[in-house]
Amino acid sequence: MDRTNPCWLFGYGSLIFRPAIPFVERRPARVRGWTRRFWQWSTDHRGEPWRPGRVVTLARAPEDVCWGMAYRLDETAAETILADLDIRERGGYVRMEIELELDGERTMGLTYQAWPGNRNYAGPAPLTEIAAQVEKATGPSGTNADYVRDLHATLSALDVEDPHVAALAGELDAATAPSRR
Repeated sequence: MDRTNPCWLFGYGSLIFRPAIPFVERRPARVRGWTRRFWQWSTDHRGEPWRPGRVVTLARAPEDVCWGMAYRLDETAAETILADLDIRERGGYVRMEIELELDGERTMGLTYQAWPGNRNYAGPAPLTEIAAQVEKATGPSGTNADYVRDLHATLSALDVEDPHVAALAGELDAATAPSRR
């Protein structure tokens, strides 16, 4: 594994479909031993303190693989970009080093992960409960339902199957579909 590669940033949530950062290169990537889950409250982007939304974080899952997008940052701007991301991800996320796979090659990169116990950690819940929370939440970055749908659409466009994201998107679609009589 090469630890001297340029700075790679791994996105698995909104960084996939709305990176809003400058980057030199963007490539599909995966991390082994992790899964994507809607276990983090959003009180600053896709919800508000009195009605938080649910956004994804990485959860340990030894047999799983989480696909996302890796962004190679300009080495001269990386420090500034990461400082800006520290602010964007301030709602309980911490920056951590993670092993990435890019086109079969392994390298180290950075990502943001919300550890259990942070002030906005929501944890596991039944899918119907998560969907009900998502359906009602809106914040400065838009509706929580749009976040779920955008993530699902982007993963689908990348031919990535994520059962948790797909199930939640399906639950939201079923809740908003006109009833058949």
